[in-house]
Amino acid sequence: MAALIVTSDRSSAESTNVVMVLTDDQAPWAFATAVRSGQFPGVPIPSTPHLDRLASDGAVFRNFFCTTPVCSPARATLMTGRYASDLGIADFIPQPGHKLYDPDRAVFLDPDTTTTIAEVFRSHGYRTGLIGKWHLGDWTDSNDRSKHPTAHGFDTFMGLTGGGTKPSDPELEKDGKLRQFKGLTTDILTDHAIEFIDQNVDQPFFLCLSTRAPHGPWLPVAPEDWEPYQDMVPTIPDDPGLDRKAIRKKMKEYLASTSGVDRNLGRLLKVIDDHQLRDNTVVIFTSDHGYNMGHNGIWHKGNGIWATKQKPPGETHHGVRVISPKYRPNLYDLSLRVPAIVRWPGVVKPSTVVDATATHLDWFPTLCSVAGDEASADGLPGRDLSPLLAGKTPDDWDQDFYSEYDMINYARASLRGYRTPRFKLVRDRWNDGCDEFYDLRSDPAENENLIHSDDPEIQNAIEALDAKLMSIERPALQALKMGR
Repeated sequence: MAALIVTSDRSSAESTNVVMVLTDDQAPWAFATAVRSGQFPGVPIPSTPHLDRLASDGAVFRNFFCTTPVCSPARATLMTGRYASDLGIADFIPQPGHKLYDPDRAVFLDPDTTTTIAEVFRSHGYRTGLIGKWHLGDWTDSNDRSKHPTAHGFDTFMGLTGGGTKPSDPELEKDGKLRQFKGLTTDILTDHAIEFIDQNVDQPFFLCLSTRAPHGPWLPVAPEDWEPYQDMVPTIPDDPGLDRKAIRKKMKEYLASTSGVDRNLGRLLKVIDDHQLRDNTVVIFTSDHGYNMGHNGIWHKGNGIWATKQKPPGETHHGVRVISPKYRPNLYDLSLRVPAIVRWPGVVKPSTVVDATATHLDWFPTLCSVAGDEASADGLPGRDLSPLLAGKTPDDWDQDFYSEYDMINYARASLRGYRTPRFKLVRDRWNDGCDEFYDLRSDPAENENLIHSDDPEIQNAIEALDAKLMSIERPALQALKMGR
């Protein structure tokens, strides 16, 4: 869709600011409040005092999910409220310089056929800014500005248009030009997010701080971020096949990177307080997707990488045929589940816990409601989270959700999943012998694949979820393009 036209006559005093902190690769267990709740046994408690404080000030979601567990599709859904397959974004988008980058087959979020939440806010008089990672189209090789964040409703952009950069001394875009910066990337991006707030205190604003961390590589970090883990021997999943030494090392580095995000969240919250904006600002903290660290024999996300000493661990893994010597395409809960915290003074009571199921599809209608523009979310699959944030779960709130992932980079899989609070079905439309079914009540870690169970209750449940999956399933996008 074309950019929306400003129609709002709300004054700055009547408008609510929104600050969304969107991290990269942050596991749902990578903040202390979640671990202490008992929801994620067997992982170390990270040092995240500012996340914990944000959680105590607002609402914590315990069952918040992305719909595709890799960077670009997850971000496309979050920004537009639409399934990524509907937007033509199946897997992460390779950036210029990446070995899979093909300038003749560039994938990007099309500004002519989509509306982002930034466009909605800007149409209502908000100043909009994106600081950090975009990963929905890179303009630098073709000089095609339709791929730039400013073509999608952001007045200001500073950061990386591609998928990754170094954790220190990064090359980032500022004022439309790429330049080299000195220092830790997480700190640099937060510096510019603070600058954006400083410059817009007298008008309503929507700021998305999209951190690079805790995406790997994780080191270097600031000394104070490493200190809590220096002498730690971290607990890791109890899987006899794991390369335990390697996973313990990764776990420490990953958590230290997460603590760097937390420290900078504290800086951001202090600036909001210093400007006396706390009571008029919604703060959202979430991640693009989840993460595994030895869980189910992998580390990484939906394009999981084997973390076992032998790769792959036999011809099958948990009853699923192994299709790649390195990668394990998956829709595991820990790949799909994300941390989600909302502080909304006057709406959300402190220390609210939300157990209802929600997804990234729901941010768009929720933020449209904040902007006073519910109509812009008409026809979209997501739901306004405001009732849940107010502590009231509607009786008809659907606790099921659909997920998808067409893995076309590094391995080939077309995964479609349907999850209820008890059962979960995953079908791989491209690979025979790779379907999965889990009883989440008895097996929340998804260790026992029951797809071939003779139990009549299990077979009835598979049949029921199959019907639901078929009723919502999007086409295997890349399979169609590849003529499969």
